[in-house]
Amino acid sequence: MNWMNSEAFTLFGQHIIWSDMAGNILGLITLALGWRRSLWTWPVQFLSGLVLFAAFYGHLTGSAGKQAVVMAVALYGWWQWQRDKDRSEDGHIAPRFATGRERAAMLAAAAVGTVAVALLFKAYPSLSWDPWPDAYIFVGTIVAMYAQAKGMVEFWFAWLLVDLVGVPLNFANGYAFSGFVYVIYGALVLWGMRDWWLRSRRGPQPALEGAPA
Repeated sequence: MNWMNSEAFTLFGQHIIWSDMAGNILGLITLALGWRRSLWTWPVQFLSGLVLFAAFYGHLTGSAGKQAVVMAVALYGWWQWQRDKDRSEDGHIAPRFATGRERAAMLAAAAVGTVAVALLFKAYPSLSWDPWPDAYIFVGTIVAMYAQAKGMVEFWFAWLLVDLVGVPLNFANGYAFSGFVYVIYGALVLWGMRDWWLRSRRGPQPALEGAPA
């Protein structure tokens, strides 16, 4: 898999490597499928993680480990959506807003997880080139995927917060293609957020007492 870490082409003076390009294109497709609430979003997410895992394994152990976690969450998302799809009239999951307790739990998990992962990265420098931002993006991605698996509209907000750090971090570290893809992610996130938000408001309305059925 060494060829995956070789240069594919040069863009605006930045060297684009094959694994960076392939993994992020698949990630972009994953987000688009998530917007459409397609069950295929999870197999494509798994494939994206697998491509990057293969590229990093034996070379960047920490990055490979992170992709293994992403693949595990993708399997969970597939199982969750497969189970919930029949509960919606159109055969897809029905988006909803998280409860106050769920939001608090996700925020707490994101905060504690970011600190814990950052401290792990600092203890083992080979796992990350920039511990705190890297931990923030990694934990934010896992939280966003979990919220997506549960059909929560908040998953789009989580992705947007990840993008705010991911774009400058990728450009700063020479991963130009990832940076450009994160910009496109931002546009898809806004469109997807609007779509899921509106769908979450289209639930059946309760009938008025005394009104004809």
